[in-house]
Amino acid sequence: MESLSSRMQGVQSPIIPVVGELIKNSPGTISLGQGVVYYNPPPEALEFLPKFFAEPANNLYKSVEGILPLLSALAGKLQAFNRIEINQENCIVVTAGSNMGFMNAILAITNPGDEIILNTPYYFNHEMAIAMAGCRPVLVATDENYQLRKDAIAQAITPKTRAVVTISPNNPTGVVYSEASLHQINQICGTRGIYHISDEAYEYFTYNGVKHISPGAFDNSSEYTISLFSLSKAYGFASWRIGYMVIPKHLFVAVKKVQDTILICPPVISQYAALGALQAKEEYLKSNIGAIAQVRQVVLDSLNRLQGLCSITPANGAFYFFLKVNTQMDAFELVKRLIQEHKVAVIPGTTFGMDDGCYLRLAYGALQKETVKEGIERLVQGLETIVRS
Repeated sequence: MESLSSRMQGVQSPIIPVVGELIKNSPGTISLGQGVVYYNPPPEALEFLPKFFAEPANNLYKSVEGILPLLSALAGKLQAFNRIEINQENCIVVTAGSNMGFMNAILAITNPGDEIILNTPYYFNHEMAIAMAGCRPVLVATDENYQLRKDAIAQAITPKTRAVVTISPNNPTGVVYSEASLHQINQICGTRGIYHISDEAYEYFTYNGVKHISPGAFDNSSEYTISLFSLSKAYGFASWRIGYMVIPKHLFVAVKKVQDTILICPPVISQYAALGALQAKEEYLKSNIGAIAQVRQVVLDSLNRLQGLCSITPANGAFYFFLKVNTQMDAFELVKRLIQEHKVAVIPGTTFGMDDGCYLRLAYGALQKETVKEGIERLVQGLETIVRS
């Protein structure tokens, strides 16, 4: 039977499995591709698992929005770290990762044909989710340092616009938006009657004294701000699939409909692990993110050798750098050659909506100092060899 056409034909293929297949066919490749951390969850996460097994009823479905002990712990974390107060105007929904939180939000606030503003370069799963929902991503370019352009965002709003999406610290660029910039976007959304979706999956990953800012903490923003968070990065929880969202209370019923249909409830065993992870000592995050900061410096020192060959924008967050390579070569072709000829993998910028040049995303969170030296050396030598040949 010939394959029937569907909405999925207009959705880009996820890049990570594509690059993963290239890596598999080139054994020994060091990956600077996927955005994960090198370390494991804290021991407290595993210590909470016996509590799950001790209660036979935990094998049954639980509340769509998450178990009460975890919701309570998250409310405490949001108050202490993000300055977001959970009150009568908002609520928390635990999700199977923050990607699911984003899809929940899009389905809850849109009708087919509506528009969502993405700042380019965008996070590819955001663009994919918008397309899957039958909506249209409206792309607004950031400035030369990948910072938000508030006037351009305001001009892009139409009667069909339902939300502006910001990611800070940013994937794929690693930049952190200032409090003033996020406040301006948040105010624009409030004034124009649309939502501000704030993706904060990398909230703990900031460097050089830069502080993370949550738009959900701004005065009078609870009614239109949707905040997305994840344990995948900071707590080494990638496969456990636990994230959470803070949403206006008026969206609660709609989000529950989406989540009940797709998931029923977040995996309860993972919720117990998450509850344990949140009990981890402060030293857990401090030491692991401190180690990533050291890796970041190694990467920066090596990338400095590429001046003239690449443009490298300063980035004080997440664990990415976004390189613009001074070449006419197609980004994906360059990625293939780096893997096949130099055994190092990065992600092409086209996946993030950057078609006006050759861009690469470099991820350094998965590597330790010893491994990253070899990986970044392969990348530098590979770019020098391929681009200058």
